[in-house]
Amino acid sequence: MAPVTEPIHLKPAAELAPRVLLPGDPHRSLAVAQDLLEAPRMFNHHRGLWGYTGIAADGLPMSVQATGMGGPSAAIVAEELVDLGAEVLVRIGTCGALDSSLRVGDVVAVTEAIATDGTSRALGAGERIAPDPDLAAALAESAGQTATAMSVDLFYGERPEPKGGRPLNDSLVVEMEAAAVFAVASKRGVRAGCLLGVSDQLAGPERVRIAREELESLGLELGRRAYATLAATR
Repeated sequence: MAPVTEPIHLKPAAELAPRVLLPGDPHRSLAVAQDLLEAPRMFNHHRGLWGYTGIAADGLPMSVQATGMGGPSAAIVAEELVDLGAEVLVRIGTCGALDSSLRVGDVVAVTEAIATDGTSRALGAGERIAPDPDLAAALAESAGQTATAMSVDLFYGERPEPKGGRPLNDSLVVEMEAAAVFAVASKRGVRAGCLLGVSDQLAGPERVRIAREELESLGLELGRRAYATLAATR
């Protein structure tokens, strides 16, 4: 077999910036790019994974690339972005709160991901995997609060227990992509972090879901905080 010389799933139509924000939702990718970038150009639209590159307010290029849903898709996108020159990856996504202290609309920086998903484990992660420590600390300052995230494979499913039966008492939120992004970054030698917005409160007797308009605003807020962190730490 001939070696792969270009990405298979991303089809770049513009230059990729070294720093990349990673929302899951393609529509959020567009909204964040329009909010943060001057004259954003479409970087990718292949497979519905919209991505954009433009100049941010600090005068430097930045890209915003959707990862799709779940660890397998996020890992593919992250791998190919690194192949194209990405150096810093920041996931900006939503999560469900597992603790009543968090409210819908809150923003948290992930300090560690509990890897209950198959993708990060296949990439060599142990039970837990951490983001880049300096980037995580800077994102924590921007968010104002931190959380251990549990990365899972199923959106519609019961909360899993880790192998060995130990309770997940320290996981405050649940989501699907952070561990996979951290695992790719660790394997490829790039920096990765994660900011999450609470879209669902799962700790009470009934699930509380964020309103559509508030979700759109939360997506933009995640992008703004992630960009401000990158601009301040370059």
